[in-house]
Amino acid sequence: MAKKGAREIVGLVCKTCKSQNYVTTRNKVNMDAKGKGKLQIKKWCRQCRKVQLHKETTKLK
Repeated sequence: MAKKGAREIVGLVCKTCKSQNYVTTRNKVNMDAKGKGKLQIKKWCRQCRKVQLHKETTKLK
């Protein structure tokens, strides 16, 4: 059985307009072991009305 607590909840904030549009989870163990920084994904921004780069933040509003 897998260990509990390997995933953490993070918010995704648009880099252009700074609005928080998404909440998702990420695997702490794999992301930290590979030496990667914060999660960055291209997603649809409701404020900008186009696909923008969204970056991980720990503060959830």
